[in-house]
This record gives sequence, structure tokens and C-alpha cells, in this order.
Amino acid sequence: MAPVNPSGLAARVLVDELVRCGVREAVLCPGSRSAPLAYALAAADADPETQLRLHVRTDERTGAFLALGLAAASGRVVPVVTTSGTAVANLHPAVLEAHHQRVPLLLLTADRPPELRGTGANQTTDQPGIFGQHVRSAVDLGTPSREDEAGQRAEAAGWRTTVDRCWAAATGAAGGDAGPVHLNVPFRDPLVPSAPGRGSAGEQSTAGEQGTAGADGSGPDALAGRAAGAPWTVVPDEARPAGISRVLGDPEQVLELSDGPDRTLVLLGDTGSPARARAAQAGAAARGWPVVAEPFGRFGGDEAVPGGVHLLADETFLAEHAPERVLVVGRLTLHRAAGALLRRPGARVEVVTDAATWPDPGHRAERVHPWRWAGCGADGNAPTPARGDAAPDGHGPSSAWARAWREAGERALQQRGSTSPRSGLTSASTAAVVAEHARGLLFLGSSRAPRSLDLGLGTPGGGVAGIVGNRGLAGIDGCLSTAAGWAFTHGPTTALVGDLTFLHDVNALAVGPDEPRPDLTVVVLSDDGGAIFGDLEYGRPEQLDAFGPDTLRRVFTTPTGARVGQLAAGFGVPCERVTDPDELRAVLAETPAGLRVVEAVLAG
Repeated sequence: MAPVNPSGLAARVLVDELVRCGVREAVLCPGSRSAPLAYALAAADADPETQLRLHVRTDERTGAFLALGLAAASGRVVPVVTTSGTAVANLHPAVLEAHHQRVPLLLLTADRPPELRGTGANQTTDQPGIFGQHVRSAVDLGTPSREDEAGQRAEAAGWRTTVDRCWAAATGAAGGDAGPVHLNVPFRDPLVPSAPGRGSAGEQSTAGEQGTAGADGSGPDALAGRAAGAPWTVVPDEARPAGISRVLGDPEQVLELSDGPDRTLVLLGDTGSPARARAAQAGAAARGWPVVAEPFGRFGGDEAVPGGVHLLADETFLAEHAPERVLVVGRLTLHRAAGALLRRPGARVEVVTDAATWPDPGHRAERVHPWRWAGCGADGNAPTPARGDAAPDGHGPSSAWARAWREAGERALQQRGSTSPRSGLTSASTAAVVAEHARGLLFLGSSRAPRSLDLGLGTPGGGVAGIVGNRGLAGIDGCLSTAAGWAFTHGPTTALVGDLTFLHDVNALAVGPDEPRPDLTVVVLSDDGGAIFGDLEYGRPEQLDAFGPDTLRRVFTTPTGARVGQLAAGFGVPCERVTDPDELRAVLAETPAGLRVVEAVLAG
């Protein structure tokens, strides 16, 4: 009998158990030490019974954000697999985003065996604990080493239960919030598994008949796994908190909001998914309360007050229409006007959360309400509004106060539209056109794109299924890759990003010829630099007078002179250049198919 390769066998068991836990997508960043896992993932990808789809990326940071997008969009655990050394460190930005966004991301990192740590061995560092407190669990697996079949069966039970524990921690099934988990696996040479048909029966058992008894007939075979494709240790799905559901969602779901005064305003921030945004708006409509939503709480045909963000800072309007209570749903991350409203004297602030903690950076919340789903009526419609009659325009209850908010928002929308430029593109007009004409999901970058959509009063058109983004830490890195993950899961997606956000993740365009390709259109706000800083205090006249416009340009807006079209062409990705709204509308008339870039050249 040929000797069994411990590293190859362990990798096959680990991947097999991940599939049994429901993993359907995996991202691999190639390397030498991770070779056993690469072989195991390739075999699983080639086996239609596993239903596992493999994505290979050469850049670990890009790969991690792709896995983040896949996990955020599906609610399922998605592993990103790397080799040892700096490859692991490159996962950290995505880990931070997953931690704050509560995304079930699995960091499956290969490592050198423990005896090489601290010896100066090539590509060896202290990987256990590298992500600190930003992971829900960190496990340093024992190095697979047994070559006898009995010993490997004993080790395999530990490998499988470790995967199950990691899955439970990542999904929150064992309690607590979902989030990233680190599983570090030290492999010893040889790293190449035995060729099919040449290893022992034990090594091949994970790919063959499953659920057989162990060698002594006393119980299930840990190498083959439990019968019927079950995980080694089953953690009930119902133990998961409702908060990890990230699908587009059942349109009949409604967020059950707590009782409160008629003059209750709902501020809707990032909830993590279009499903939650819909449920929150349905709950507010049932109560007759107006909703002012950041872009990440919006979708086509939604009920939010148009132009609502401009009313938050309108002291003339608020003098007569200030809310008695502000109910915050989701995280508010964009506008200072929202924070100012929450600090307004006389306003009672309450928070609705589906997490173990609640967002309240201003320390104003008087009460926290858990997220509760409410069912629909027998006719399948949302609950009947609790106050007032249905408005004739279909916008929910018609209380005078709620109507005043909507009418004021519509006036702001009209006034803003009358002063918009009729030719050329600005960031606001580009965002408005994209919101109106995009189809499927709309992914917004983390800097100027969402603010441009809000301040430009762009309203999602009927083709927009939902608006998503990386709002955990709102970094500009990894946005294209995350958008690709959403597109792989939910179909055609349009991403609106600034040119620096595009440059930060341009390697997302490096998709190999044999790899699955997302249906993703990337619209780039092209003005050569971080123009958002000009809108902040750094661009105020007094600052420019004191420090000079050259200082703003060099150390804040940081122009690079990069050519968006040429960069895309270098990766073999088609790019179209548009300079006015009509050209952009024509491009967006096509449903996203394949990967493409649209450079929206901004005037001035």
C-alpha cells in the first residue's frame, strides 16, 4: 500500500466538510504552501455533486473582497484560501470590513509547520492571531502528520469538527453576530497529494462512498464523513440570528416597529441588504411615518421621502415639522445633517438593531428595540396602515405631518432639478442617471458616489432591485471585487465608483480566461483624483487662502493622471467613454452582461 500524504488528505477532508456545511463558493489565491487546498478545491469544483464554484484570483486583497461580496450577498460562509506569509496580511482590509458588516467570511490560510516559526524560514511568520479581535474565532489547526490509516481517522474527526465550529462562529449559529473566522492550517511537505488511484483507500475515501463505518466498525468513518452528506456536527439553522440573511428578500417581509408618537421620523441607514431596507420601509408605511433614507436603504419604487436628506438641515422647515421621535434603523454613515437632527433639542432618539450592539455614535439613544419581522395579512399584502387612510398617490398614510415631509422633499427635488446643468456630466448628474437607468443591483463606492447620489437627489428607477456597498468601515479598497461578489450571487449589477476607488481595486479586472466572469458594469466618476475633499472643510475658501490650492491638490485630491480606458484595456476589459447624460443613458440601456467599464468624464 502506497504511503498516505497527510497534507493532501487533510485538505480533502477540510474541503469536503465545508461543502457539507453549505459552502457553495470559494476563492483561491494560488501559492505553494496552500497547494494541498488548491488541489482539493479544484477537485471539488470539477465534481458537479459538490455544487462548489471556485474563483481563482492572483491578488489576495482582491480575492478577499470578492469572497466578502459573495458572502454578504448570499449569507453563506465563503472561504478565501491563501498561502503563508504576506499573503495572509493582505486579507486584513476585508477582515475589518467583514467584522464591522457582520459578514460570514472564512480565512483559510496555509502555514509552515510550527517548528519553522521564528527560525528565519522563508515566507514564515506568526500567523495565528494575526487578525486580533476582528475575527469571531481563530483556530490554529494541528499539523496533519499521521500516515497510518487508524491515526488519520482519529485526526480527521478533529478536522471535521473544527470546520463545523468555524462555520458556526462565522454564521452566528452558536450565538453572537456573524463575522469573519480564521482557520490556520500548517502543512508539512510533501504538498502534492498522491495521484488518483495511487494512494491508500483511506486517502481516496472522501471522494468515493460516504458514510461507511470506521475500520473497527464502531461508528462513522471520519475520513468519508457522515452519511447523506451531513456535517460531522449539525448546528441547527434556526439558531442563527435573523441578521445574517442578505438575500434580496421576500417582498412580504415587514419590520415590526415599536409604538410611538405620530410625529415619528424613521432615519434609514445601511441595513446590510435590500431585504432589510424593504422590510423597514414597509414597517414605517404601516405606521404612517415618513422615511428619510440614505442610498443604502433605497430601491426602485421605494417609499422614502424624495430629497429627504436636504430637509434634515432645513431649519425653516424643521421649525414647524421637527419630529418628536427619531427612530434610527441601520447605520447612518454619510451625512452630518443626520447627526445634527439626532442632537436637536426635544427629539427623542431610539434605535432598531438586529446586532448584539447598536449604532449610536452621538450617545443620544434613549431606547433600543430588537429587530422583529412581522408577517403579512391573509391576502399577502403588507399590514394595514395603523394611522390615517391610504394616500391617493400610493405613498402610504396621509397624516398632515407625513404629507408635509413628502411634499417638502418633492419641492426640493424640483428646485434642485431646475438648477442642474443640461450638458456635460457632474458627479451628481452621473449618479442620478445611473440610479434612474441601472438594472439589477446598484453597488456604490465608499466615498463620493453615495453622497453624489443623495445630494444630487437621484431617485432609484424601477429597474434597481437594491443599493448596496461596503459600509462596515466604508474604505475605498476592494469595492470592485465586492461588487463582483454581489453580481455572481444576484445577477446583473452596476457599480458606481470614483476614479481613486477604481485604482485601489483595479486588479479586480484581472480575471483569468478560465474563470467565471460577473455581469458587472463599473461606472467610473472620472475627474482625476479625490474630489470629495474639495467638498469638505479642506476645500473651503478660508482654507484655500491659508494653505493654497496646490496644497489641497497635492495632499488631498491627489491626481494621478491614470488613464481609465487604457488600464481596462490592459486587462482585456472593454471600456466606453461618455461625456454627457445622453451617452450614459444609452450605455446603461443595456443590461449588464460580462465585465465592462464605463468612464464618465466629469466636466471641469
